[in-house]
Amino acid sequence: MEESSCTTNKGSPLFYLAPDQLFSILLRLPVDSILSFATTCKRFRSLTNSDFLWESLCKRNWGESYVNAVKASSPCQNIPWMRFFKRVYQLECVSCHKLSDADVDLAIPNPRASHSLNFVSNCLVLFGGGCEGGRHLDDTWVAYIGNDFRKMLNWQKVNSGIPSGRFGHSCVVSGDYLVLFGGINDRGYRHNDTWVGQVAYHENHGITMSWSLLDVGSIAPPPRGAHAACCIDNRKMVVHGGIGFNGLRLGDMWVLELSENYLVGSWQEVMTLPSPPARSGHTLTYTGRNQIVLFGGRGVGYEVLSDLWFLDVSEGSFKWVRIPYELQNVPDGITLPRVGHSATLVLGGWVLIHGGEDSSRHRKNDFWALNTKAMPSTSLEQALLNFPGLFLNVWKRVDTVDYQPNSRSFHRVCADYSGGYLYVFGGMVDGLLESAESAGLRFNGELLLVELLPSL
Repeated sequence: MEESSCTTNKGSPLFYLAPDQLFSILLRLPVDSILSFATTCKRFRSLTNSDFLWESLCKRNWGESYVNAVKASSPCQNIPWMRFFKRVYQLECVSCHKLSDADVDLAIPNPRASHSLNFVSNCLVLFGGGCEGGRHLDDTWVAYIGNDFRKMLNWQKVNSGIPSGRFGHSCVVSGDYLVLFGGINDRGYRHNDTWVGQVAYHENHGITMSWSLLDVGSIAPPPRGAHAACCIDNRKMVVHGGIGFNGLRLGDMWVLELSENYLVGSWQEVMTLPSPPARSGHTLTYTGRNQIVLFGGRGVGYEVLSDLWFLDVSEGSFKWVRIPYELQNVPDGITLPRVGHSATLVLGGWVLIHGGEDSSRHRKNDFWALNTKAMPSTSLEQALLNFPGLFLNVWKRVDTVDYQPNSRSFHRVCADYSGGYLYVFGGMVDGLLESAESAGLRFNGELLLVELLPSL
């Protein structure tokens, strides 16, 4: 529609509405309708270019807490909200920066893989993992971030020996606490213990960190490692799959409910039909819309998977729905099957997939975005029946600018509160073959910062 002058619209009741009334109407419209509305009149175009409107749309689409976190983390006082919305909505590229530097005289965590990395209480917390020689680690490292997301971090080693050394465990953020479960030690022993961690930063006293064993009674999931986990409803942790005794891959699902004081918890197995096949090295990601995303991993036949499942956790029930898509319909989709990748919820409701390895142990350095906005917030199963082609365009490849990260697998990634900054640490990377090595593998100790909105 061509833009017309204001005089041609004076017969419309919309023209006589006050700006705040028009804003109220616009905030109820889809974005495409708002952009169409802007073309009808110069006055309306001015209204739809308002930073106030686009900031409000960001709050509507992604939540006020995300917007407040973006404001706190942004070096720019005047955020161009219309451009911000467009960049998040399209997510064409991310920018990578290397934050670790071997030449800087600072204490840094050893290179490792299959560790845990979480952002909680404005701190990065790293625990455990495996290192050279197949040895486990039992160290906890903490670095305070604050509002300076681009700085070299001052890591502090705060605890050793609690919990015991392990790799392939899971660790999720629940409120201001960390909840750690399971893992494998260097003798192949599988754990099924549950730990709660709490970190605090004090300007005068520095960082304090404590771990305590959670009392879960007599019921707990079977021991395992390389499983997947996420947190829902603040005090519930979901665990799926992994590798149990004798290398058996598991397909069970357990839910941990935590007491208000985080001193007691209760595990319950949840059985559903249908459900994802058994696997390890996969990911679970909570989208914040009563849905959990499960992707990839290694199956019982050692095959690397690319199937995508959504778990509906609304109304206290659990129901798995497999989301159909064909790899040949995804640009460059043949690279999607992977294990040992990361999957992180970021700004705009995207789940950002990074790295991993394929069935030939070829490691990857690519980024993929899963469009959870394409998923209905309720009745996924009904939507599949009514619109069988609805979910075909759920994947997109995301370009990388600035620093190009190494290809890696079994690294760990976490996002800050805004979802606009991600931290990547460690993993297994391809190394140079030397005479004493049968495979060119090495453990990585890089810390990377990934920005969703470079040069905003």
